[in-house]
Amino acid sequence: MTTVLLSHADCLGHVTPAGHPERVARLKAVMAALDAPEFSPLQRIEAPLAEPGDVLRVHPATYLAAIRSAIPADGGQRMLDADTHVSAGSLDAALRAVGAAALAVDMVLAGKARNAFCATRPPGHHAETARAMGFCLFGSIAIATKRALDHHGLKRVAVVDFDVHHGNGTQDLLWDEPRLLFASSHQMPLYPGTGSRDETGAHGQILNLPLRPGSGGAEMRRAYADHILPRLHDFAPELVLVSAGFDAHADDPLAGLNWQTDDFAWLTEQLCDLADAHAGGRLVSTLEGGYDLDALAASVAAHVRILMERGG
Repeated sequence: MTTVLLSHADCLGHVTPAGHPERVARLKAVMAALDAPEFSPLQRIEAPLAEPGDVLRVHPATYLAAIRSAIPADGGQRMLDADTHVSAGSLDAALRAVGAAALAVDMVLAGKARNAFCATRPPGHHAETARAMGFCLFGSIAIATKRALDHHGLKRVAVVDFDVHHGNGTQDLLWDEPRLLFASSHQMPLYPGTGSRDETGAHGQILNLPLRPGSGGAEMRRAYADHILPRLHDFAPELVLVSAGFDAHADDPLAGLNWQTDDFAWLTEQLCDLADAHAGGRLVSTLEGGYDLDALAASVAAHVRILMERGG
């Protein structure tokens, strides 16, 4: 088995206004980093367009229709909220992101790959049941969770979100899912203002771990070692899904957790250990945030490097 990389050129067709942090250059920087010779063993697959039925696993049909109708046909952009914009290529890009996550789950569970990284955009972890927000249109990682549970029949799936912003959308979409453990570390206070410790889900299956601004990688490592990782190991997931946001990096302009590239490598190793211990190594990671291009590229490279080392 190996590590699979899923992406698609359509994800470059989601064009945001000049100066917007979630821009085409993000994915170009990621793919340029993963074009280095050391990443040549990656199995590279074009992400398919998601089937509507996958989107409808977590979003109502009225919401999907609303997103379709919001896409401008004139080559311009339309604002869905103060942060979230769509252009003519945005729907296909978002459907590729969902399709990548779904196919990655299929491949990993079928034994065609040990783990996977989805290099796609727009991100997804802020999209709520019927609300686009925080640069996100569809909840890709929540959809992947439901596919693993409902289509493949798994009984326990863990989702770990280490983006600097709380994954409020994932939490909203999976609030009532008892077969899940959702663990999120994030800076607080910070957008979107959710993610306090007392938000625990309908079945106590949500674990939020707020981190202080400026706290740094050492505090993150202690928090994971003392709180998140023991809970995850007790849960013994059959599949590990990761919302991989790299905006906790010290160089990122949107927050201030001051992590370094090595911190993302350490965290990836811990999550691979979790997957090895309980899930036969089965792990799917999908790109969320990260807005300093150099820091993003270096952090993704460190993340994927560990996945490849553990992929065999």
